[in-house]
Amino acid sequence: MKVLVTGALGQIGSHVVELLLEQDIEVYGIDNLTTGRQEHLSKNPRLNLSFESISNLIKMEEIFEEFKPDVVVHTAASYKDPDDWYNDTLTNCVGGSNIIQLSKKFNVKRFIYFQTALCYGLKPNEQPITLDHPRNPEGSSYAITKTTNELFLELSGLDYVTFRLANVVGPRNVAGPLPIFFNRIKNNQQCFVTKARRDFVYVMDLAKCVIKAIHGKGHGAYHFSSGKDVAILELYDEVVKSMRLNEYPQPEIKDLSEDDVESILLDPKRTFKDFGDIEFTPIETTVQKAVDYFEEFGTLGEYTHLRIDSEKK
Repeated sequence: MKVLVTGALGQIGSHVVELLLEQDIEVYGIDNLTTGRQEHLSKNPRLNLSFESISNLIKMEEIFEEFKPDVVVHTAASYKDPDDWYNDTLTNCVGGSNIIQLSKKFNVKRFIYFQTALCYGLKPNEQPITLDHPRNPEGSSYAITKTTNELFLELSGLDYVTFRLANVVGPRNVAGPLPIFFNRIKNNQQCFVTKARRDFVYVMDLAKCVIKAIHGKGHGAYHFSSGKDVAILELYDEVVKSMRLNEYPQPEIKDLSEDDVESILLDPKRTFKDFGDIEFTPIETTVQKAVDYFEEFGTLGEYTHLRIDSEKK
């Protein structure tokens, strides 16, 4: 089997590549190094890497023609700046549709995609959110462009699996509250914590599920979620504990704004039915592994998907 992985040096992509290489599977990884890091993957004779943008159709076609992948795992995404609509569209829509159309042209047998829970909007009609909930990706350029490409994938006729994600955290995490908390505490800056709850899942738990999909499990859309949420304050406290500080840095506790939601919790029943029971890594272990990574490699920045969050920082 040959597997092409876009965003191969990012958080999700690099963990998937590592598991594939352990199975002696040949991998071609693509990453433009916007948020991916070369140190995430060691050299391996079964791994080829190309530092290209997936929006470059000519180069992508050359790679597909040369490598002829059986499976595509499409993790590449633009999300650094919530006001950068151009690059979000260029990568998530133009680049994403390039990868989908080339997968059709070169007879890829299976396509794995990753979608954000923000595809349901900031005010979902139900909790937990079921797969039947209408997609309404308002309020985020990231959600709009990721959902657009999911619709292209559904239109393509390819055999696909989409994982609509809870908050994926752990080592190599560069977006969201975990690296933000670490970076601010490290620099003696006060953090703020909203009275919100989120479902945080360990990146390697997701990667293991992706490997099952690569080998044929499932079809269509799934929620990758534990089905449980924790308070953002609990996540903050785990970061503080993992950093082994002498004193507790008191965060500022903020009420939810009109544009925020207390919880975005995904219903994982279909995932458990088709992929089997998933033993989710405890939050304290997940955070400790992330903090250990940040201590060694640092963070890449304080990225968020929502413009409102960026203004609050």
